[in-house]
Parts: sequence; C-alpha cells; structure tokens
Amino acid sequence: MKNLEIDIETYSSVNLSKAGVYRYVESPDFEILLFGYSIDGGEVKVIDLACGERIPQEVYDALEDDSVTKWTFNAQFERICLSKFLGYEHGTYLDPDSWKCSMVWSAYMGLPLSLEGVGVVLGLEKQKLTEGKELIKYFCTPCNPTKSNGGRTRNLPQHDMEKWERFKAYNIRDVEAEMQIQSRLQKFPVPDFVWDEYHLDQEINDRGILVDMDFVEKCIAIDKVSRGSLMTKMQVLTSLTNPNSVVQMKGWLSDNGIETDTLGKKAVAALIDEVPDDMSEVLSLRQKLAKSSVRKYQAMKNSVCADGRVRGMFQFYGANRTGRFAGRLVQLQNLPQNHMEDLDEARGLVRCGDYDSLDLLYDDIPDTLSQLIRTAFIPTENRTFIVADFSAIEARVIAWFAGETWRADVFAKGGDIYCASASQMFGVPVEKHGVNGHLRQKGKIAELALGYGGSVGALKAMGALEMGLSEEELPELVSAWRSSNPNIVRFWWDVDSAVKKAIKGKTSTATHGVHFSCRSGMLFITLPSGRVLSYVKPRMGENKFGGESVTYEGVGGTKKWERLESYGPKFVENIVQATSRDILMYAMKTLRCCSIVAHVHDEIIIEADPRMSLDAVCEQMARVPKWAEGLLLRTDGYTCEFYKKD
Repeated sequence: MKNLEIDIETYSSVNLSKAGVYRYVESPDFEILLFGYSIDGGEVKVIDLACGERIPQEVYDALEDDSVTKWTFNAQFERICLSKFLGYEHGTYLDPDSWKCSMVWSAYMGLPLSLEGVGVVLGLEKQKLTEGKELIKYFCTPCNPTKSNGGRTRNLPQHDMEKWERFKAYNIRDVEAEMQIQSRLQKFPVPDFVWDEYHLDQEINDRGILVDMDFVEKCIAIDKVSRGSLMTKMQVLTSLTNPNSVVQMKGWLSDNGIETDTLGKKAVAALIDEVPDDMSEVLSLRQKLAKSSVRKYQAMKNSVCADGRVRGMFQFYGANRTGRFAGRLVQLQNLPQNHMEDLDEARGLVRCGDYDSLDLLYDDIPDTLSQLIRTAFIPTENRTFIVADFSAIEARVIAWFAGETWRADVFAKGGDIYCASASQMFGVPVEKHGVNGHLRQKGKIAELALGYGGSVGALKAMGALEMGLSEEELPELVSAWRSSNPNIVRFWWDVDSAVKKAIKGKTSTATHGVHFSCRSGMLFITLPSGRVLSYVKPRMGENKFGGESVTYEGVGGTKKWERLESYGPKFVENIVQATSRDILMYAMKTLRCCSIVAHVHDEIIIEADPRMSLDAVCEQMARVPKWAEGLLLRTDGYTCEFYKKD
C-alpha cells in the first residue's frame, strides 16, 4: 500500500464551526460514524462503524504507517478525528508528515476551498452530492426533541435506514470526488517544499497557544455588566426600548432633526462632532456599545481545549491567490492593537474582576477590553513569549523586485521609509518629530495606498481626508509618489505586458525575475522562491474604461466563484505579498525547533525558554533565502509575559 484515500463522517454535540476540530473531538459523545476509503486508487469502500463494522487491520495499521501517504480533502479534520479514534492521549495527534490534503492542492491551483466548489469548477463526473448538508445535519449534529421524534436529541441509523443508506452512498461519493480532483490535477503537482510548509503549519496548529481562561471569563463577565450599564444610560437618555437597534436609533435621530443613511462607525464618529452635546453623548455611548471585543473572548471560550490551549487557528493557503494564511476561530489576523501604557495594571484589574476600579480609572471599558484581547494569550509556566516581526516587509520586497535603489539605501541605513518617501516626493529633508516633520504623514499615507497602482480613491479609502489632507492635494500626492518611484511604476507595467503576452500567445515570458506562462487553461506566475501562483481560465477582456484587461476565474468579494478582472499593479500586489509570505515561511522553517505557537501577518510568536536569546531569534529570522539575494531584511523583537504589541 502506497496511498490511502480517506473520508469520514462523524458525530459530536460540539459545534464544529465555532469550536474547531481539536475541541470538537474532546466531546465525550464524539464518534466516527462512517469510514470511506480507497487503497491505491482501487474500489471505494465504506465501513459502517456506527452499526458495528470494523476497519480492516491493514487499513488500521496504515493510519500510523509513515510510508503510506494518507490523502483527504481538508486533511486536518480527518487526522485529528482519527487521532482520537486511535486513542491518542490528549494534545497528541497523528504525525502530519505522511498526510497530504487535496484541499491544499486545489488552493495551490487557485480553486475553491470546498469539495463541492472544486467539483463544480472542474466539472467532475461524480461531484459532491448536494443532499449531503441535509444528511450531515440529520446524523452528525444534535436534533431538537419533539413529540414526533419521541423527545430524542440525536438521530441514529435505525431512526431512518433509508436516509442512512443514502448517507453511506454520500460518503463513497466524497472519496470518489477527492480521487477525481487528484487525477485532474496530477499534471500540476504541489512541490515537495510546499508540502513541507503544510506539515509545519499542521505542527503549529497541533501545538496551539495557551489562553488565560480565568482572565477570559472575567472579561466576558465585565463586558456583560458594562453593556448593561451603557444600555441603561442610553434608554434613560432616549426613552427607546432598544437604543442599540438601528431602526429605533435612526428614528430617534430623525425626531431630533438629524437624518443619516447609516450608523456605521465613521458616520457616527462624524455626527458626534456635529450634533448638540446631549445627542453627542448618546452617539458616544452607542459607539462604545458597538465594540465587539467580547466576541473574541467568546471565540476563545468556544474553542479552548481541555488543557487550556486553542488549536487550529491558522488555515494554510487560506488566501489562495497568494498562498498566505487565513485566520480561523479567534482570528488572530485582525486583533485590535493595544496603545495603553498601563496594560499590565488594566489586565490585573480585570483578572481580579474589579469592575468599579475599571469604571473609575478608564473612560471606556469596551475599548479597554478590546485592547486587552491579545493579553489573553500567555506562555506556559516557566516560559516567556518571544515576538519577532519583519520591518516594512512589503516595502522592502517591492523595492527589491523593482530595483528602486533609493529605497534600498534607506533600508540599508536603517532609515524611516515614510520620512524618506516624503523627502523624495517633496524634495526637502523630512525628519520624524523634526524638520518638515508634518510631511511624514503624507509620505506614510502615500506609501500605504499607492504601492500597487492606487490613486485618489485609494488615498481616501486609507483615510487621507480624515488625516487632514484636502481633496485638492490628493492628485498631486499621487503624481509626486509615482515620480519618486519610477522603477516601481515600470515594474507594474512590465508585469502587465508580460501577463498579456503570455495569455495572448499561450507562451512563456519573464520580467524582474518572475516567470509567466499560460498553458492548459491556466496562467502560472512562478516566483523567485519556485512557488507558483495559479489563475484559472485567463483571457483578455475589456475594462470599464474601454481598455484591454486580463480576466480570470476565482472567488471574488461576494465569496462566490466568478470572473475577476486584473491588471499589472494588482498582479504586482499578488507577487509582492506572495513573496513576503515565502520569506515568512522560510523564517518559520529556520525557527522550526523553537516552539512557534502562532504567527500574525509578518510576525512570529515563540513560546521560549527564558534562556533563549531574543537577538539570536531575530538574527535567524532575518536570514535572507538564497533565491532573494540582495533583499535587505530587518527583524525587530521583544519578550513578554503575555502577548501584546510592543
């Protein structure tokens, strides 16, 4: 036996989408119902475990045999569930090294992240049965007790044998669909080094990160008291039954002479400065009430395992246009930043459950709880966190690709890229908190908004007007930035030209160390790392301005599979972000033995022995891969007793 294709169906009273698979399998009522499999591409068989059948010994043994490759779609789910089934001790799981995931393969090819979605796009003969969701709901999750079902809270096979037989057929069909995906994609194998990255990702997910659950429980309790207090104040001021209701609040504002289309964060913030003090107070209270910090704490509570660690927070290739990670469960990728100087003291008050002192010392309890979210993550006893991240990684990578030498000089000298950019744009020296310091903000907003072809609209979206810039000066800002970065602008259009040439001629082209090829109905962009970005069914189209544009199929802003439009600067954004991801991955491999417990964007969090050297970690992380010769990297880091932004 070389390959074992697997698909399982399971039951647990724990909500999988909220808790994640690691917590899901800890439920006392967790069990595997069906085990569908195929050996080396042979006939698909299903083992009815729920009705007493047993897995054949050779298949059972293969699960722990590292010489047999286990294939499944979303392999993490099967691997963790089967670890529980095999009796692995809590917190230990089947070694991921002999597991491969056809969902990762699909993502590598720019395809959807669902089995059903991939089946539709590839036009598979045996697509995932559409009735599957209804069968899963019936057999795999608790049901509501009713008179008609005899008050039971779970549906067993004997409660509907006809449905059960359909469920077994569904299980077989899933295995067949997974095998067909691999057959269709075999011309485009995932490189071994990417599988190694996936296995490292699984190691980090298996390890998890410790959560201070006593602190989390106190945060949830304090938030409940705070929300009750805010709601009462608003009810007194407005006489509304539910001042948190958008309809009621809009009506109240209208009755008081204020009309607004939205109660979004920005709109309310603008109104606060315009309306009379009594109305301003109500809107300020609403802003506080709208803080959703408690959701993160609740997500921790939902997903924490019995040993206090949250696992499974990172999805490998979750952003399949670039291969970057996506956040799951607690969503570390979008945590609020902390700017409080007395973070430790505020955390201590919360941990003691001292609501009165918090209310006295901090004007905004929801904001305080929001800033404390990161601090819920802690190292185990006698350990510390080392947090290290790349400095301005995307700015460095795009300068390296484009050959924008003045930027490289800034990085080589350890300069401030925002000051340097402003200086380049306006032709005067700019120093932070010094000469022409007011121009730094313009340099910063330009850097953040304009690197990938953005114009006036991008500046506005980045908050240029809120930062005090006038509408009139925005076009000049765009022109100044582009004039200061001619090589980056040239990089955009060289990539644009290379992509169009590859698609039109079904040929291969290259520019700036990046290779482009169009074959088998796919556009491939090969990065310096050797990793490939894939775009499905590319073709030439026409943009809204009547010009020539490139389109391809992918998951768009609507979360649906659709035809998307792109052009040079957008492809450059993909290339730069994907390369930045490859550099992070290289650093994670370098630090593989250092107990990485989490990573956020360009940052790595290590649960370290206090004797581990911070400088050594930063030095290792800043090592430049051979394929990125000439790229200047810098890593900054700090140690902490709970996770925070330094």
